[in-house]
Parts: sequence; C-alpha cells; structure tokens
Amino acid sequence: MTQQKPLALVTGASRGIGAAIALRLARDGFHVAINYSTHEKKAREILEVIVQNGGTGVLCGFDVSKPDQVDEKFETLAKNNGTLAVLVNNAGITIDSLLLRLKNEDLDQILSIDLKGSIYCTRAAAKLMIKARQGSIIHISSVVGESGNAGQSAYAAAKAGLIGFSKSIAKELGSRQIRVNVVTPGFITTEMTETLTDAQKEAILRSVPLGFLGAPEDVSSLVAFLASPASRYITGQVIGVNGGMYM
Repeated sequence: MTQQKPLALVTGASRGIGAAIALRLARDGFHVAINYSTHEKKAREILEVIVQNGGTGVLCGFDVSKPDQVDEKFETLAKNNGTLAVLVNNAGITIDSLLLRLKNEDLDQILSIDLKGSIYCTRAAAKLMIKARQGSIIHISSVVGESGNAGQSAYAAAKAGLIGFSKSIAKELGSRQIRVNVVTPGFITTEMTETLTDAQKEAILRSVPLGFLGAPEDVSSLVAFLASPASRYITGQVIGVNGGMYM
C-alpha cells in the first residue's frame, strides 16, 4: 500500500460529471479510483490531470452492471489501496424513447447500468464500510427521476429507483455511521448537452429560473461536501442541482 489518503471510488469517471467529481475529490485529498467501462483513454487522461495537480489516483476498469466484476474489483481495490471511505455512483446511460417504442433490450440496459449497477456497487462498498464503521455513499440521480420527462420513462424509472433505494439503505446503514445521499442534477453542460440544438437549449433555459445551464463543477462541489466530515449529520437526503427547474 503506497498511500495513506482516504479512498474514494467514482463510477463512470472518465468524462462529464464523473470526471469533474474525480478531479474535485483528488483536489480535496482523496486517493481516487477512476472507474470506466469502455473509455480507458479518457480515464487515463483524467488520472494524468490529477497527478499533474499533485493528487493521487488509480484506474479501475469494470462494468457496473456485472455483479461478479463489481465484487472482485471492490475487494482488490480495498486490498491494494486501503479502506473505502467514499463511493460515488455516477455511471449511467440514457436511451430516449416513447414508451410504445421502447425496446426491451434498451430497457434492460438502462436498468442494468443506471439502477442495478448502483445497487451492486453499494452492496460491495457496504461490506467494506461496515467493517470500518464509517463511509459516505453518494448516488448521482437526475431531476428527471423527480419530475419525469416525456420520452425518458425508462431513464426516469431508474433514476427514481435510486432515490427509494438510497433512503432505504440510509436507514439500514446509519447505525454503522455510513451516510447515503442522492444528488439530482438538472441540465448540466456536458458532451450530452452539446448535441442539443439552439432551439432545444432555449426551451430548456425557459424552464430554469436561474436562466443558465449548470456546469459539472456545480455538481462536484456538492458531492465534495457530502463526501466530507462537514456533512456528518446529513443522510437519506435528495439534493437538487438544477437552477430551480424543479423545487
């Protein structure tokens, strides 16, 4: 074991919100495990930025939807890097479709990654955190999981499921001083939003009282707080980062 920093694992950390979270936690003094499934090059670039800025981290490639991979990687990660202090379940996909056109395979993929993947990772993390009698688990859900959105019923179901799951686990794990919270981002500027047309962006902005799209750093700042001792009395909460579009 080469480091004494607290260990934080961020799933889906190779780009977008996940990358911003990994960078922020490294800046705050965590040894960050950067999870990726297919974008190893981008994950490696994030690790390079962390190291260049004086932080430490490790690449951690596995598919969150595969429970055997999850269990194996968590055990290996803890063995080689110390006790897991923070888990951020950020990995997710969206495949937009109206319900009557929703393909079974798309539904299965969304639920497997966005919901079941987080459950698998939380279960694996809980085994480690219970022994240490401390930890912070943070789920990245979505404003769509709270408000719903036409054409995203499967995605909304998965993200809403994270909220119910988190509240239940917060009650199960609270006595072991393990906190579980949910962050629900609104429209955040990432690679996904870059594909929107100007007309679509204008329509979105009309629904946001603050009048602008959020940045990944707006989400990572909240995650950093929930990962820190400053939030020691906060668990089972759902906190929006959405510019006021859902209250």
